[in-house]
Amino acid sequence: MLVVPSLVHIVHQQFSPNISKDYSLKKNLNKFDCASLQGKDFLSVDDFSIQEIKSLFKLAADIKARPKKFSTALEGKMLALIFEKPSLRTRTTFTVAIDSLGGNCVDFPPGDIGLGKRESVYDVAKNLERMVDGVMIRTFGQDIVISFANYASVPVINGLTDFEHPCQAMADFFTISEHKRNIKKLKIAYIGDGNNVAHSLLLMAGKWGVPFYIATPPDYAPDRDVVKRAKELAEKHGGNIVVTNDPSEAARDADVIYTDTWTSMGQEAEAIIRRNVFKPYQVNRELFSHAKPDALFMHCLPAHRGEEVTDEIIDLPNSVVFEEAENRLHVQKAILYALLGD
Repeated sequence: MLVVPSLVHIVHQQFSPNISKDYSLKKNLNKFDCASLQGKDFLSVDDFSIQEIKSLFKLAADIKARPKKFSTALEGKMLALIFEKPSLRTRTTFTVAIDSLGGNCVDFPPGDIGLGKRESVYDVAKNLERMVDGVMIRTFGQDIVISFANYASVPVINGLTDFEHPCQAMADFFTISEHKRNIKKLKIAYIGDGNNVAHSLLLMAGKWGVPFYIATPPDYAPDRDVVKRAKELAEKHGGNIVVTNDPSEAARDADVIYTDTWTSMGQEAEAIIRRNVFKPYQVNRELFSHAKPDALFMHCLPAHRGEEVTDEIIDLPNSVVFEEAENRLHVQKAILYALLGD
């Protein structure tokens, strides 16, 4: 089988400032060379160096293979889960992850807090930092998680914003690493909307030095600053970023084809327009035929079958969409272990 990379990042100073937090380093993290992550926030993939990402992948692989070894790693730790958006994978994987590591969580569903509405982001952050050991936020604006991290003295994790989806990108790239030994030689193609997932994939690809093609309709391209940053990273790490409006160009000889829903949460009013605009970007038999015979298919889910992807493609033997979903659990265990461990 082949594999798909994930990519994420945002200009660090511009989008995800990490304020200094004074924590002691966890001794046994040295084994995985990610002790430097102790007490940090994870708001963007660019918060971590490529060396730290690779170390987290080693840790995730160990946790996945030997879960009982880590069953008390975060004993006594409490994680707050703030959901401003509905969730299946993020809610399940973070809840199971902290529990499997010996910790616990308190879950705030949409409407319970109302960040910046019912209560200010500052006040929520200053309350929770006294009650929990870390906070995961799934919300709308990237500015919300950045502000929260600036105010809180405990690690803050971006579970998704309209601008980035770093945990998904980590899981995607981890899934690739399970299937391919030399990720840098793969051609990754993302076809569809230039959304938060596309941003994360773009920037992770640049950080990893992977050839990455993204094909979107002209008016749905990814953020220019993200593309600029991804290209800077690609130049530094020996990769290549290509932005095109031609899905066939992106798919040609690709080792991995990735897509996402055409209409994200909050865009429901645009659904009919988007279905018409994105129709030529559907990943179907004809488009997938341009890729290599053993190309992987990836999707962050939820999938709208019959829209961005046909049943025939998402159910291929070399589709790894459910592996991606499972790997959210293992990668997030590694992130929690590295950030929250004593």
